[in-house]
Amino acid sequence: MVTATRPEQQVKIGPTKLLINNEWVESVSGKRFETINPATGEVICDVAEADAPDVDKAVEAARAAFNSREWRNMSATRRGELLYKLADLIEQNIDELARLETLDNGKPLHSSYGDLKLVIACYRYYAGWADKVQGKTIPINGPYFCYTRHEPVGVVGQIIPWNFPLLMQAWKLSPALATGNTVVMKTAEQTPLSALRVGELIIEAGFPPGVVNILSGYGPTAGAAIARHMDIDKLAFTGSTEVGHLVMEAAAKSNLKRVTLELGGKSPNIVFADADMDMAIEGAHHSLFFNQGQCCNAGSRLFVEEKCYDDFVAKSVEKARQRTVGDPFDPNTKQGPQIDQEQFDKIMSYIESGMREGAQMLCGGHRWGDRGFFIEPTVFANVKNEMKIAQEEIFGPVMSIIKFKDIDEVIHLANTTMYGLAAGVWTKDITKAHAIANNVRAGTVWVNCYHVFDAAAPFGGFKQSGMGRELGEYCLEHYTEVKTVTIKL
Repeated sequence: MVTATRPEQQVKIGPTKLLINNEWVESVSGKRFETINPATGEVICDVAEADAPDVDKAVEAARAAFNSREWRNMSATRRGELLYKLADLIEQNIDELARLETLDNGKPLHSSYGDLKLVIACYRYYAGWADKVQGKTIPINGPYFCYTRHEPVGVVGQIIPWNFPLLMQAWKLSPALATGNTVVMKTAEQTPLSALRVGELIIEAGFPPGVVNILSGYGPTAGAAIARHMDIDKLAFTGSTEVGHLVMEAAAKSNLKRVTLELGGKSPNIVFADADMDMAIEGAHHSLFFNQGQCCNAGSRLFVEEKCYDDFVAKSVEKARQRTVGDPFDPNTKQGPQIDQEQFDKIMSYIESGMREGAQMLCGGHRWGDRGFFIEPTVFANVKNEMKIAQEEIFGPVMSIIKFKDIDEVIHLANTTMYGLAAGVWTKDITKAHAIANNVRAGTVWVNCYHVFDAAAPFGGFKQSGMGRELGEYCLEHYTEVKTVTIKL
């Protein structure tokens, strides 16, 4: 199914400069770059392009704000109130932000609204944590009083991706601010607009100057400058495993800044023959095609037990063929465009690789439409686990279905990857469910569901899918230092 492309809906464009010290400024170089509407390939507008001198200015502002009496001595309760206020302002502007996200990113409008609900919940969750980060008293030997303090790390560099711009901004900003840090954030060059608009709301909420600085720029320039900066105390990066290696190297070669990484994935999604098959087919479809397949935790290696394989494949193909592709502003659209030409070309190269290596392409595999970066929902069957499409992260609407015989085999296959971000299992047998959850090496395992996120539930990866956790209480430890104080009595 397809939808008719409708005339572009009017979307208000917010700031296009850099946010440094609560001021909107042009880059030091004066350079600007274009941001593209992925549904049409047309230029939306241009934005200021940050480089190393702009990072220096932003870090200087963040350091001054961290050291200032206004922020450092602000009560935890007040920090929480500011985060609650920001959440309220985002909620009040949800329509504008959703449309801006869809325009710049290409995701269907209903998906942008779904993201924003999680954004608002995330800010409110960490607003509640702001005054609950506590140390301990420790009964050490001797006449001493010993206690611990959890203090903010300091100036935090944060680099976010393009697939969930507003949500990744919230995941990064909210715990950092709740614990009293200051932030220099680089947005993805493909999707700068919605994060900059939230910058306006941060100022409106009352955050002091320098506490949040937002830079638009490219990874090899602005991103690299953040990673190697000698006055940034902690770095949080979400993106590819390849770039994650570069971030770690830069941190090690500079000031040994603390690093958390949420990287790539090639997540196994396992369907046993005893599963509720309709639910499993729907869940597998959602796990892969959601957000145009542009999810690090997508269920992109779909393992199906041989006893139900043929039926599962046939029904999955039919479901993919019925997926509605088209104008992301159309309420009937389920799948919008890929983010840009580079990602489009990468996905098409993987489709060609699958055919070349002998996988059976049962639907899709081509460009959809005559403009923009749309790709048809694509399903491969008879995929072998060693094939390129089963081992490398495609980050697009390409489903690879692999046959397995029994639980021992599928656990082995599921773990035969450098990644370990997420996994799913579909079964009515609680013993099988626990066996998969206990033995598959992944940071998140979903049982009879997929893509279930909550601000309280930690998220992160094993192996080369990253280090550290985002969300939940576990995230807070990455944004605080533990200080031990011992007093002689």
